[in-house]
Amino acid sequence: MPPPFPAAPRQGNLVLGLLTALVVALVTAGIYGGIVGATEYEIGYAAVGVGLLVGFAAGKVGGANPVLPVVSAVLALGAVYLGQIIGIGIIMADIAGVSATEIFSEHLDLITEGWSEEADALSFVFLGIGAFAAFSGAKKGAA
Repeated sequence: MPPPFPAAPRQGNLVLGLLTALVVALVTAGIYGGIVGATEYEIGYAAVGVGLLVGFAAGKVGGANPVLPVVSAVLALGAVYLGQIIGIGIIMADIAGVSATEIFSEHLDLITEGWSEEADALSFVFLGIGAFAAFSGAKKGAA
């Protein structure tokens, strides 16, 4: 009787990897927003952390699928942007003396307008850094 075939190597689960990346992006956006709101500064290392966590989690769960680094980069880009928006909302709420919930539910347009006015080259650098870190993190997580 011939020996049995060896088990195929684990390929990862693309859908689960994408879902994991989405959840991690949302959680890290909230954390990054809290940091920005508390310090009133954008912190480059935090943007790198957002990207690395999103990408690494996607690669670890989803495997080496070539879609994951690209989607992770896009999600990290969105997470860093959302974190900046959350941070601005927290700062605005503090200045106005109202709850952050009220600012987000009733004045989201002012928050995005505030981001547009305050965004400088460094804001876009942080967005790019987060995306690059996610792309690299997904490749490392899958290895």
